[in-house]
Amino acid sequence: MGYLRDRMGKIVAILIGLALLAFIVSEVVRSGGSFFRDDSNELAVVNGEKVPYDEFNKKLEQNTAQFKQAGQAISPQITSYIQETTWNQYLSQILMGKEIEKLGIVVGTDESTSMVNGNSPDPQIARQFSDPQTGQFDRNKLNQFLSYLQSAKADQTQKQAWADFLTQLIEAKKATKYMALVTNGLYVNSLDAKDDYEAKNKLVNFKYATLDYASIPDAKVTLTDEDYSTYYNAHKGEFKNPQDVRSFEYVSFNAAPSKDDSVAIKAQVDKLADAFKASTNDSLFVQINSETKTPVSFQKKGGLEPKLDTVMFNASKGFVYGPYISNGSYKLAKLTDEKTTFDSVKTRHILINPAAEGGVEKAIAKADSIKKLIQGGKSFTDLAATFSVDKGSGTKGGEIPAFDVNGAMGGGQGQITPEYTNAAFKASKGDLIVVTSQFGVHLIQIEDQKGSVKVVKVAVVDKPIAASSKTQTVAYSHAQQFLGNLTKDNFDAEVKKEGLKKSVAEDFTGVAASLPGLDNARDIVRWAYKAEKGDITDKVFTVGDQYVVTRLTEIKPKGLLSLEAVKKQIEPAVRNEVKAKQLDEKFQAALSGSTSIDQAAQKAGVKVVPVQNVVFANPIIPGASLEYKVIGSIFGSQPNKLSKPVNGQQGVYVYVVDGFTNPAALANNVREKQQIAQALMQRAANQVLDALKDNAIVKDNRYKLL
Repeated sequence: MGYLRDRMGKIVAILIGLALLAFIVSEVVRSGGSFFRDDSNELAVVNGEKVPYDEFNKKLEQNTAQFKQAGQAISPQITSYIQETTWNQYLSQILMGKEIEKLGIVVGTDESTSMVNGNSPDPQIARQFSDPQTGQFDRNKLNQFLSYLQSAKADQTQKQAWADFLTQLIEAKKATKYMALVTNGLYVNSLDAKDDYEAKNKLVNFKYATLDYASIPDAKVTLTDEDYSTYYNAHKGEFKNPQDVRSFEYVSFNAAPSKDDSVAIKAQVDKLADAFKASTNDSLFVQINSETKTPVSFQKKGGLEPKLDTVMFNASKGFVYGPYISNGSYKLAKLTDEKTTFDSVKTRHILINPAAEGGVEKAIAKADSIKKLIQGGKSFTDLAATFSVDKGSGTKGGEIPAFDVNGAMGGGQGQITPEYTNAAFKASKGDLIVVTSQFGVHLIQIEDQKGSVKVVKVAVVDKPIAASSKTQTVAYSHAQQFLGNLTKDNFDAEVKKEGLKKSVAEDFTGVAASLPGLDNARDIVRWAYKAEKGDITDKVFTVGDQYVVTRLTEIKPKGLLSLEAVKKQIEPAVRNEVKAKQLDEKFQAALSGSTSIDQAAQKAGVKVVPVQNVVFANPIIPGASLEYKVIGSIFGSQPNKLSKPVNGQQGVYVYVVDGFTNPAALANNVREKQQIAQALMQRAANQVLDALKDNAIVKDNRYKLL
């Protein structure tokens, strides 16, 4: 006892430590994670190589920025598209890089130098340093830029950007060499050319009769497990799933604004109308009272929404229109000013990146310094090539296409930011002005101002028609009550009992952003990839103005899908195969003793249809559909011989070939071979990448982090 008493403190500490360790281990097992390694930055693992989330996200942000610069609104659907595109780029780069490394493909020092300074620089470099007037490569521009990079005044950000650009060029060159190895191994022989020529030009005339699958009602066909198994085993190659997908069913409870909510919002806007009419500072009034706080700027005809475009160009200054409903909001619009101005403005600019300069103030100071250099006689064109981070315009002297007062560039080339547009239309020809926008700090020179057009300045106050807290509470309570009554086995019964509508979202990936009926469903997708089949969510999801309760119905892993996973999908085809057996027997009986297709068709109770001038390369039966198997059988048949039944896409066919018309002999197969080879090479790049992806072992964690 004395021994235990003296050591009890240590014993208790050890027991507590063991208990904590057991708890940690159980949490690791339960969550599938690790307390001892940081995998929170692991987006994926490709053939053993980790893909860090932060590196992937840099590329994702670059691609997203390109969409924004093109004036593209970033919706959940666009976000999903950019994520998937970026992932495919990243995955292709890793897989191609492994193959290139394995084969020892390199770009030597002399070769990389030649890509920049050689007689024929890389096309991307030639484009970057081309003469804006002629479009031809300007070596002097390139040499000036390279000299600048080697000077003491060179911007470190630009130097790094150039180094990254060269690295990308070299990697692209390696990929080109790899693809050359593949395409140089492609070969088209004379027999290939002859077969392709005949497939496109050999004609067949035939007659056919068909018993449609639709002639047997679905209700009269009973499908057995053996029917499903037979079809599945014969078509296994079609059921290879390229990636893990999930499906769920759900019920949504609408929390959209009610009629009472709409009336209440309109009453608020009605009260603002008189104050808006009396306002002497309309911009401030918009900032205080409007939901979206749209900047008040001049617009030409066509720049306003249709309702206002019709009214405001014929109204007097101070006129207030509304309330009216537009884009889910009640709005008031006031004509605050009107004038006649230029139809378009031509500018050039030098864009400074505040992040690279240490803030907006320092970027403005740099723009002011460049402005003084230009005023002192320095070339705007040269300074744009040296200092502008907008390389697209910088290599062209900073030139921006002409744009109108709405910021729209001619020919649908894009949209200029409001800050840039407003400043350009306020300035005079020849002015140098400094303006800050979402893209950075611009030093703008006004080159020309043309035309004359009436413009109006319209201030808009909007109040979204939103659901009240009462409307939301009622919908949420209904969803919670429904969820509380659910078990794994009674989902359908509760849906029926409550008189609700059940919806489904099928075969979506882990990075899906929107699903049928659910515009922004990332939270549900993340849940689906952690849940097991049959699981019901443990909370009500909020998706827009809906409250959603879900049940996971299917998990289809990457690889060959099981019969159970595709049973619903193949049911129509299996049913047609069972029908085909019955129709085949009917035709066999009709063929017995028949010497012509007309006799067989009469016995089967169908008509004979003549067809002319069908080619093998376009296997369509006019008035029917694509019938690969039937047309293939016809081209392998002898004329005037009554066929056996052939199972097609639409039904069971019998036919007789009247005759073939052979094309003129292929005198010169060189062109034919070239066309086939070109088609092979065009497909090669994608097929190579598809093959690499099929063979890759990928642990994809994107659903957790995106």
